[in-house]
Amino acid sequence: MTSQNPNENAMPLVEHLKELRDRLLRSVLAILVLFVGLYFFSGEMYLILVEPLNALIANKENASLIATGVASPFLVPLKLAFVMAALLAMPYILHQVWGFIAPALYKHERSLAVPLFITSVILFYSGVAFVYFVVLPLVFGFFTGSGPEGINIMPDISNVLDFCLKMFFSFGIAFEIPIATFLMVRGGFVSVKALGEKRPYIFVGCFVIGMLLTPPDVISQSILAVPMYALFELGLLMSRFLPKAVREEDPQ
Repeated sequence: MTSQNPNENAMPLVEHLKELRDRLLRSVLAILVLFVGLYFFSGEMYLILVEPLNALIANKENASLIATGVASPFLVPLKLAFVMAALLAMPYILHQVWGFIAPALYKHERSLAVPLFITSVILFYSGVAFVYFVVLPLVFGFFTGSGPEGINIMPDISNVLDFCLKMFFSFGIAFEIPIATFLMVRGGFVSVKALGEKRPYIFVGCFVIGMLLTPPDVISQSILAVPMYALFELGLLMSRFLPKAVREEDPQ
């Protein structure tokens, strides 16, 4: 039995563009609806976001969060509400993406894509949770405890938000490494054996990426680099479950 050819039910270009427009509008609408609902709780969300920092500076004299910009008390919660809306809408947005590209895939490709989409969403949210519960307390603790005596700690609320969002997205994307590794092997770009032989270079590369994406301190870089390498090994392990002819095929 042969797989269904996706070209058999191909739509005209105009119909593809209309469907793309409709799915984009649905995604934007989902973000806007969530944004409106979240904005009323944006102040509380910000306090939850900076709780790891607040817990560290609460007992320090003359230490507090401040707003150096006139519009910061309004714009910072607004920005946080919008980003949180986009994060919460991500499963629905990926569902729209999947609905658009699924007709162009063969049946065996669709059966593989669904678990990969689900896994990618779980991994991204796992990266965000890892940042909040593990990374931020360690990084904030290092920064607030390494300053000279007599320095008042008064972080700006806008800078704190930008720092947290950068860490969230950096780790969220880094946690997609198992999916990227699996797809590279599945697509025939590299074999499992070749990836295994490049472990030392990949290990060093993880620290280079950690240096570029995190603050300039060894702790932050290591907190990102070590999980990245562990996730690479996880992706390599996942790739070993592919058929032998696929995982051992060397690209020409």
